[in-house]
Amino acid sequence: MKSISVTIFMLLLVLVACAPAATTTAPTTAPAANTSAPGATSAPAATTAPAANVELNFFYPVAVPGPITQIIDGYVADFKKANPSITVKPVLAGSYQDTLTKIQTSIQGGGNPPDVAVLLSTDLYPLVDADAVIPLDDFIKQSGGDAYLKDFHPAFMLNSQSQGKTYGIPFQRSTPVLYYNKDLFKEAGLDPEKPPKTWQEMADYAVKLTKKDASGNVTQWGLEIPSDGFPYWLFQAFAISNGQNVVSDDPSKVFFNTPTTVEGLQYVLDLSKKVKAMPEGVILWANVPNDFSGGKTAMAYHTTGSLTNILSQAKFNVGVGYLPGNKKPGGAPTGGGNLYIFKKVSPEKQQAAWKFIQFLTTPERAAQWSIDTGYVATRKSAYDTLLMKDFVAKHPQYGVARDQLQYAERELSTHNSPQIQQIFGNGIQAAITGKKTPQQALDDAQKEAERVLVQFKP
Repeated sequence: MKSISVTIFMLLLVLVACAPAATTTAPTTAPAANTSAPGATSAPAATTAPAANVELNFFYPVAVPGPITQIIDGYVADFKKANPSITVKPVLAGSYQDTLTKIQTSIQGGGNPPDVAVLLSTDLYPLVDADAVIPLDDFIKQSGGDAYLKDFHPAFMLNSQSQGKTYGIPFQRSTPVLYYNKDLFKEAGLDPEKPPKTWQEMADYAVKLTKKDASGNVTQWGLEIPSDGFPYWLFQAFAISNGQNVVSDDPSKVFFNTPTTVEGLQYVLDLSKKVKAMPEGVILWANVPNDFSGGKTAMAYHTTGSLTNILSQAKFNVGVGYLPGNKKPGGAPTGGGNLYIFKKVSPEKQQAAWKFIQFLTTPERAAQWSIDTGYVATRKSAYDTLLMKDFVAKHPQYGVARDQLQYAERELSTHNSPQIQQIFGNGIQAAITGKKTPQQALDDAQKEAERVLVQFKP
C-alpha cells in the first residue's frame, strides 16, 4: 500500500489544482490589522535557538477576506526579534488548493519546498499516506505533553491526529456560523437577539426576511448558503444536525447516502425551490460575505473566519448564531488549517519550525489572531487572556463559534481527501442544479467514493 501512496498523493494534488477556487485574494482595501489592540502582548522572550542560523520556508494560504498577509508579516517580524538565529520566509501560496499544488511542485523539484506550512486539517491522511510530514509527538513532549495538547479545543484535534499520533497543530481553525442582520430581523418583527435554532425556524424566518418589488422580483433574500468552493463543508452541517455525520474515525469509510443525509439535502433544495427564500442554483462562496454585508441577504452561512471582515464592512448590527439543527443542535463541522512540519528537512530546521509553531499558537498570539481575522482561538487558555476577555465582552460575536464547538464534529477527512470531498461536493451541486434527485446524487457519490477508498480497506 505504501508503494502507491506518493503517486496517489501527487495525482490528488493535480486534481485539487483543477478544483474550483474557494476564495479570492484578500482585497487591498481591507482595514489594517488590529495589531495595537488594547492588552496585546509583545513577542515572548527568546527561547534557546539553534547554534547556527536557520532559514525556514513557511507556506500559508489566504482563505478569507482581510489583511492576512500584513498580519502574517507582522507575526514573522515579531518571531525574528524573539529568535534572532531563525529567519522565516513567509510565502503566500494562494488558496488552500493553490498551497497544496505549490507543495506538489516543490516536492517534484520545481522550487524551494516548505519546511513548515498551513494546510487544511483534512489534508492529514493524504500527507501521512505520502510520508510527507512528521509526527509531532516528540516535540509535544518537550512542550508539556498531554497538558499542552489538552489546551487545544478537543473538536479541533479530531482532524489533527491519526493512529495515536499528532501530525497537525490547530492554527487558523473555524466552524461555519449563521450570520444574521439584526436590523432586518427587527424590521420583520423578529427578535434580533434570537436567531433561528431549528431548520423549521430558519425556513420560516427566511420567508419573512425575503423582499420583492412590485414586479415580483426579489430585492432581498432571506438566506444564502454557499454551494461552491467548499460545498461539502457547509452541507456537512445538515447531515450532522440531522443525526449522522458523513464521516467517522475510519478514514476508508463515508456515509453519503444515508436517509438523514438525503433528507438534509432535500431541505436545502426546498429553501430555494419550495420555500423560495434563497437563490436557486449554485451560490458562490466568495460572494456571500459581500451579499450579507451589503444587505442583499438577511442571513448567511459562512466561516467564522469571515467575521472580522464582515464586522468591518457591515453598516448594521451583525448577529452571529449557532447553525440551526434538526435532530441535534448546532451541528457544525470543524474547518480550517493546521500547521505541519515536513519530513525531508534537516533536524535543525524541524526544531526551528517547532519553535515557530509554538510562537504562532501561544495563548496570547492565538487570541490576537482570532481578533485580527475572526478565526476561532484554538487554545482554551486564549480565552482566559485579558485581551480576549475584554474583546469578547465588547464583541460577543467572537464567542459564538467557540461555544458552538461543544456540538461540533470532525470535518470530512479520509484517505484521498481532496478527491472524496470533490466527489461529495459534485453530488451536492448535481442536486442543486437539478441534474439529479438528492437520492440519485448521493447514491452515485457513495458508489464513486467507495470505488476510490476500497484500496485503503484493512
